[in-house]
Amino acid sequence: MEPIIMEEQFAVNLREDKHFLADHPGLVPVTTAQGEELRKQIGAAYYIECSSKTQQNVKGVFDAAIKVVIKPPQKQKEKKKQRRGCLMNVMCGGKLVCLK
Repeated sequence: MEPIIMEEQFAVNLREDKHFLADHPGLVPVTTAQGEELRKQIGAAYYIECSSKTQQNVKGVFDAAIKVVIKPPQKQKEKKKQRRGCLMNVMCGGKLVCLK
């Protein structure tokens, strides 16, 4: 199975931005708890929140990506269906982008 890292760029700098949320009705930010739950469901190694605007935790995203490449998570003994997943999910312009 390929290592998976979930990264959410939207959360950190826009989650509390009332003006942005008012300008984008219907847009609901993902909570940290929701992100962690999804990470567990898809078997991602990490869930990381960051902001490219403020540079908050951007280095952490790349550090996590390097870690899973250098030392991938241990394969479980049970055979599971091999998933073709994303290496990194990135919120870009309001759309979730899958990087393989």
